[in-house]
Amino acid sequence: MVITIASGKGGTGKTTVASNLAYVLAQTQKDAETWLIDCDVEAPNAALFLDPVYDSEQKVERLLPVIDQEACTACGVCVEICTYNALAVAGGKTLFFKELCHACGSCARNCPEGAISERPEEIGKLQKGMSGDLHFAHGALTIGFSSPPPVIRDLKKWVLDPSAETTTYFLDASPGTSCPVVETMRGSDFALLVTEPTPFGLHDLKLVAELNEKEFQLPSGIVINKSGRNDAIIESFAAQKGIPILMRIPLSREIAESYSAGKLLVETQPQYTQKFTNVIAQIRSLIQTKGAIQ
Repeated sequence: MVITIASGKGGTGKTTVASNLAYVLAQTQKDAETWLIDCDVEAPNAALFLDPVYDSEQKVERLLPVIDQEACTACGVCVEICTYNALAVAGGKTLFFKELCHACGSCARNCPEGAISERPEEIGKLQKGMSGDLHFAHGALTIGFSSPPPVIRDLKKWVLDPSAETTTYFLDASPGTSCPVVETMRGSDFALLVTEPTPFGLHDLKLVAELNEKEFQLPSGIVINKSGRNDAIIESFAAQKGIPILMRIPLSREIAESYSAGKLLVETQPQYTQKFTNVIAQIRSLIQTKGAIQ
């Protein structure tokens, strides 16, 4: 079971929810593995809650074109092929702009003179290990690079085992609805959408719900964090879209102090253990229901 925890905006408590869900399941389901995978590779911070001990590390590399100017005839074939305008011909030479390159390899494969080779460049790092009974992994994009999806893709390939039917994976996505979120959600069984009852929270909840509806059609549920007097705006949208509200976490100074100190909510307020356990049960039920309908 692969569950992506997503939010249209930052600051909703997405990582708080993901960390507590994974921790609770790891404590209660000892006969099967539970993983928390931090896919927010531009700003991974789930480890702050869990203090994992890492036992494996792996580099993420991309292949960049290297142009042999002596063999190059400046024919422009590579320029025509490059969708991202990372190549140009000027003054009888082919120029390469690394910042625009998506490392697709098309230029090297299609150069009629064989003048383009490829060299590896490190763009990120992956780590995995344990936090008590919980398996943990995350990726970190190298500072200065602007394309997280390759790191997320390699992280998922490195950790996810499609044959492990009893394993549960919680994928903590980055905020927003852009390519990193799409890459994280791809292949998931469920989308847990974390929001807050504010106009901005509602606006961005609509965006991430629309992304799921158009691209993936995953069964989904909502967690309202900082719940209070304005829940009605989220409730109205949820009812309109038929997305169940699975949990409410109240706006509370004690809770804010807990996660600001890097502590799990279920450790400082044990009564939330059962509430997160109930969320997991509801997620399983919604996945099974969709499977039965299909």
